[in-house]
Amino acid sequence: MKFMPRRGIGYMLMVFLAGMAGVTNVAASEFYVATDGDDNQPGTLEQPFASIHRAQEVVGPGDTVFVRGGTYHVQESQISRTERIWAYVTWLHKSGTPDNRINYWAYQDEQPVFDFSEVRPRGKRVHAFEVTGSWIHLRGLEVVGVQVTIPSHTQSICFANNGSHNIFEQLSMHDGHAIGIYSVRGSDNLFLNCDAYRNDDPVSEGGRGGNVDGFGCHPTPGSTGNVFRGCRAWFNSDDGFDCISASESVTFEHCWAFWNGYSPGFERRADGNGFKAGGYGSLSVRRLPSPIPRHRVQFCVAAKNKNSGFYANHHIGGVDWFNNTAFRNGANFNFLSRLPDNVTDVPGYGHRIKNNLSFGSRNSVVQLNYEECELSHNSFDIDMELSEKDFVGLDESQLAAPRQTNGELPRISLLHLTPDCPMVDAGVDIGFPFHGQTPDCGAFEFVPSEG
Repeated sequence: MKFMPRRGIGYMLMVFLAGMAGVTNVAASEFYVATDGDDNQPGTLEQPFASIHRAQEVVGPGDTVFVRGGTYHVQESQISRTERIWAYVTWLHKSGTPDNRINYWAYQDEQPVFDFSEVRPRGKRVHAFEVTGSWIHLRGLEVVGVQVTIPSHTQSICFANNGSHNIFEQLSMHDGHAIGIYSVRGSDNLFLNCDAYRNDDPVSEGGRGGNVDGFGCHPTPGSTGNVFRGCRAWFNSDDGFDCISASESVTFEHCWAFWNGYSPGFERRADGNGFKAGGYGSLSVRRLPSPIPRHRVQFCVAAKNKNSGFYANHHIGGVDWFNNTAFRNGANFNFLSRLPDNVTDVPGYGHRIKNNLSFGSRNSVVQLNYEECELSHNSFDIDMELSEKDFVGLDESQLAAPRQTNGELPRISLLHLTPDCPMVDAGVDIGFPFHGQTPDCGAFEFVPSEG
């Protein structure tokens, strides 16, 4: 039996009048999921469902599924779909519309936690949430314990996106074997204020953790307009943010990557780059996208990642790097490029590099062809010495502080400029808002009232 929400005479009259007037946006329905729910109940606040998967069966455009707080101990029997090597535990395939999204939101200030530690399907890659629908908004969900069971090359994923126009907001993915968010197909998706941390795969490929990034975006041809904003990645065994083998450009803005490539005890793990912006591995020339996309990394922070803070990763051609701050990484900025043969590595060319700040690493900038890039007003090309006194604070642990109540990044003093720092008003206007006579260098603009 398919349960529908309770709708009275008033609702039916509204639908009738809306139809007579040619209006399509009618009142949306609300459904509820709770740890003590039952999928045989109608999904009301008083009689909630037990699973998001069950709620999806009854939602339509404009509807909202409110997920109550508590821990949901997901079982292997709850896998929605298996397909070849994949196991989709919660499969969201229904789509909303441009004017009426389908929402899956944490209820009020409650925190729903989905624990997948008991989901270990043999020979399958686990996707905790597989999103193939479009015009969907997920907000406030937490995913822990996603497993890897395949000893060879593999990967599991907390949130896999293959839809368009979706919003992934205030999601937390941690303490599992899986990539936090992984997006391949679909355009105009926004990944907003999400955290991926303490994710490490001890099972596959000798347990080195080499396939566990915080965030991965590898769009297929035509999958344009994907943006990561206000996201954080730390203590992921591989990279913080990765867009290798992308056929379309990806934007990272106001994101933080720190302590990647390490375990929480700072044992060295896999690659350990903060932002890996591009590259195509060993892909043959005939399989390369044409044109090669130009990624954008702006107003981001990379601190104490094992390898490079900002890394072009053998990208063919250039990337846009604007107003980023790098601190205490193995190499703060690594602009390594590759010729169009996708074989021959060369110092970075074709990059646009403006208003960036580098501090605290013996390898401030590596693999850069200064003559073949558009450089302007960076701390490393204006021959300006910086010292600790030029910053309000240098405590990198602030990066892991709790978010603000609205989900935005925490307010910190780390790497903020002091009034006398030579990087204040040392940048060039490239179209972003700024205080003072000209923009500052780095990710944090000095504001006199905050100085």
